[in-house]
Amino acid sequence: MPQLLEQPGLQYLVFDYLAETTMSILQRARLRSPELGYATDFVTAAVAPHLQTIKQRGVRLVTNAGGLNPAGCRDAILGLASEQGIALKVAIVTGDDVLAQQAQFEAWPADAASAQALPRLMSANAYLGAAPIAQALDAGADIVITGRCVDCAPLVGIAMHEFGWTCAQYDELAQACLAGHLIECGAQGSGGLFTDWEKVPDWADIGYPLVRLAADGTFELFQPEGKGGLVTRQTVGEQLLYEIGDPARYELPDVICDFSDVRTDDLAGDGQPARGVRVSGARGAPPSDLYKVTATYSDGWHIAIMMAIRGQRAMEKAQRTADALLRRTRSQMQQAGFADYGETLVELLGAESMYGPHRRVNESREIVLRIAARHEDKRALAFLQKEASSAGTSMGPGTRSHFGGRSDVQGVIRTTSFLIAKQVVAVQWQMSGDPQVHAVAAQPAIRVAPLQHRARPAPPHQEDSVATGPLQRITVGDIAHGRSGDKGDDANIGLMARESRWLALLREQVTAERVHAYFAHLIAGSVTRYDLPGLGAVNFVLKQALGGGGSCSLRSDPLGKCYAQMLLDMEIDCPQSLLPGTRPFHSSLPS
Repeated sequence: MPQLLEQPGLQYLVFDYLAETTMSILQRARLRSPELGYATDFVTAAVAPHLQTIKQRGVRLVTNAGGLNPAGCRDAILGLASEQGIALKVAIVTGDDVLAQQAQFEAWPADAASAQALPRLMSANAYLGAAPIAQALDAGADIVITGRCVDCAPLVGIAMHEFGWTCAQYDELAQACLAGHLIECGAQGSGGLFTDWEKVPDWADIGYPLVRLAADGTFELFQPEGKGGLVTRQTVGEQLLYEIGDPARYELPDVICDFSDVRTDDLAGDGQPARGVRVSGARGAPPSDLYKVTATYSDGWHIAIMMAIRGQRAMEKAQRTADALLRRTRSQMQQAGFADYGETLVELLGAESMYGPHRRVNESREIVLRIAARHEDKRALAFLQKEASSAGTSMGPGTRSHFGGRSDVQGVIRTTSFLIAKQVVAVQWQMSGDPQVHAVAAQPAIRVAPLQHRARPAPPHQEDSVATGPLQRITVGDIAHGRSGDKGDDANIGLMARESRWLALLREQVTAERVHAYFAHLIAGSVTRYDLPGLGAVNFVLKQALGGGGSCSLRSDPLGKCYAQMLLDMEIDCPQSLLPGTRPFHSSLPS
């Protein structure tokens, strides 16, 4: 906040808090205290210390920090404003809570679960769009707080308010959705998580990305002057690939986006390294008449224990320790009348356990042993919670049996998805100090047809076939950048060719079949590849790839953050004439 509030001309700040995992965390908080269920750090860290500056500079805030309790978030902020003597207009957007409408849910296409087959739902929230945000800003709100909405909705609502866009200006809306997508994860849009991380300066003072949006939807993405980070077509391209599915059909409540021909062009730097990009080329089509719904429900308990094991044959000691603890606690559970574990997972962190058959570490003198287990009864996991300490005195030498005390047994709050007709969702907004509740009319029902692709001329010198000749083994990372993320139990891996001459090679060598085989030890579903020719990239969607995903996965990486890094290590065959550094080239991709 201090960094961004220093930026000249700043008009709006947007905050995105609601990953699917976050909804589970907020549900746990609300179970402890009914007045919670919103992102409390928005109030305490973002607003409280800076409210005077925000008001003085006329900067307006839009956020989904309301989570499961937008009214509670509003009341906390109004309390702060009263204490500081600041007059503030705070609007909330509601209607996303559709728990009472479970009978009207439709099955999510990729989810076999149905509303009837599930246990009692704890929460169910529709992903709302931008219209109520725009209307609240039109009415003069200083801060707009929503519950569950799509990540880009705050920025799209701002654009609709500023430019007077209608809900039918689909290309403009698609561009604004892309802008929101690029900044929704903060510094991930300005060099965070970049494949070539060593090129990103000053992580300690990294600059958060800023958007300069025009009325036609085109925009520039740039970073604050004098701050760290890196905003180039490569870093922005990686973030564009983050957590998307079919790039030609990115479905949102306001518009269906086609990102396949998006261009990212480095801004001129007057002889200095570029500090931003211009982004164009997103297209839009009418949205469907359905909202996506994310629901949560209780699904037992789990625990994760970690201990450090050092010395000779540390990997072997760690595995034996895990086997012994699980065998001992299974015996104790049985004697006490409990069923066996529902699921267990042993990971040897430091020994590339996630890599499975691609592991290169055969011996190590230092391992972090991680044992995770799930059970329907919380009491059963107390045996493993307690017995883990015995490893430090009765098992392998060089064992420290805990990090900072006993691990907690935690309730598993699982997420699942549905669809619901927009016409039955009562979307509303309300301004503080005004008892009137404003209804937001649903758009007319539209049955969505496939996007019709506009003709795109082939760029000059496009190399659409791979050169022949002697081959040499290289890694995917030699010719591509990568970024991965999650959507529930699914993962995506986006690969962007470092240079245009390698795109055909990337497409030939890194197929959906090869990616499926490479991750066979981790995924239970299919792999699909999509093309983004404008970016010179491909995107893979891996189904059932995260052991349940989010808070209900036992894995140490339940969000697939490491998947791109793993794939960049996969070996491929490269003609010697295409080896990195072998010849100058004419880039046919936007530059």
